[in-house]
Amino acid sequence: MAHVRRGDLVVVTKGKDKGKRGKVLRVIGERIIVEKVMMVKRHTKPTQKNPAGGIIEKEGTLHVSNVLLWDEKLGRGTRTRIVVENGEKIRVGVKSGTKFPNPGL
Repeated sequence: MAHVRRGDLVVVTKGKDKGKRGKVLRVIGERIIVEKVMMVKRHTKPTQKNPAGGIIEKEGTLHVSNVLLWDEKLGRGTRTRIVVENGEKIRVGVKSGTKFPNPGL
């Protein structure tokens, strides 16, 4: 079980977007796409979907080690550990003890 799942609210800890928060849109192996973070420009050819073509700005990928789950109780990012309760794996904040739901399940 990864420490970050689709739908989680995360904060970026390293890189040019350090400090930005956003929702995880996709998890691709060890990389994630976060809403409105790591914006990159893509030059596209005209297609039926986009007849004009041009330069499109979209989210790039981040490595999962560069983000932490956002903990509302602490007001900052937090590391998590896995705890088994009633046969289910649950992510729990190390310092605050906040239980994070498993979105998308």
